[in-house]
Amino acid sequence: MNTLQSEGKARLISLDAMRGFTIAAMILVNFPGDEHNVFAPLKHTVWNGLTPTDLIAPFFLFIVGISIVLAYSKRTADPDKDLYKKIVLRSVKIFAVGIFLNLLPDFNFSELRYTGTLPRIAIVFLFCALLYLNTSFVQQVWTGFIILMGYWLAMTLIPTPGQGKVMLEPGVNLAAWIDSKFLPGKMWQGTWDPEGILSTFPSIVSGISGLLAGHLLVSNRSRENKVIYLMVIGLASAAAGYVWGLTFPVNENLWTSSFVLVTSGLAALVLGAAYFTVDIRGLSWGTQPGIIFGANAIAAYVLADILALIFYRLPIAGQPLNVHGVTALHSIGLSLKLSGMFYSLLFVCINFIPALILYRKKVFIKL
Repeated sequence: MNTLQSEGKARLISLDAMRGFTIAAMILVNFPGDEHNVFAPLKHTVWNGLTPTDLIAPFFLFIVGISIVLAYSKRTADPDKDLYKKIVLRSVKIFAVGIFLNLLPDFNFSELRYTGTLPRIAIVFLFCALLYLNTSFVQQVWTGFIILMGYWLAMTLIPTPGQGKVMLEPGVNLAAWIDSKFLPGKMWQGTWDPEGILSTFPSIVSGISGLLAGHLLVSNRSRENKVIYLMVIGLASAAAGYVWGLTFPVNENLWTSSFVLVTSGLAALVLGAAYFTVDIRGLSWGTQPGIIFGANAIAAYVLADILALIFYRLPIAGQPLNVHGVTALHSIGLSLKLSGMFYSLLFVCINFIPALILYRKKVFIKL
């Protein structure tokens, strides 16, 4: 969330770059050149388990949490009504842009999906920002703990209505049942949605984990100690999540409590390594593309959805551009998976061009 950190005084090159590379990865996996031929690491896990692609969304929510602290750490003593209005307005705008993207390209309101990446980011940002301004570090820890424990107990002790027993299968679980009863509009998987009502609660904890990391980053501890804490706590969280996953599987679709611990732990480890390498050692080579993407992260994400109408949907000589591109690459001897990956990388580069122009002109689009 680029606009948050820009309001704060602290600049962390590692965090700026991590934000941008996360958005670039999001674009890469969202728009494969050939959706039927994709390398396994570039696909979401069908159900239980974890791939690199499954890390992207929780990493971004983790970054949102950190950015909240960097933006508002000077405002916690006496937050005023204007600040609350700005937070609510920003959440509404992000949510509204998400709905706009869901309506593309046909604007068929009868098929509108009210959930998605941006709506979830909006909810997590709103909850975490209000939580940060009105609670202490310890209270934030307890809030996250209670949500994860409550979600675990609900999903593993309450029988799925209509089944008579606890179920954790695709479309047959408590979260899916709640969505079928209370979630308006179209659902991503027809009868269930991976970003539905109940699973949004543990996703908030992904943001809270970023708040906790943010507390550490703005503390008076030495930079070396900050790295040690990030690495040790990150490792402990990932390990605890793995152990928890033996009974409550690591699952992005359900955003299980174990998934939160594993992904937040890995995010802390990545940030710790990047912070040490870039901000402490000063080895910033290769970070510029991430910084440029991260400077207008949400704008880049939105633009990718719009440009996809041209590069993935607009028929040219009877076929969309991605079909022509993948076919051309395949004709020179590349496999279909490799051809599709190169095309999606090309699409990321195309999206980088407007991000670069905005960055050079020092235009930072705020939602």
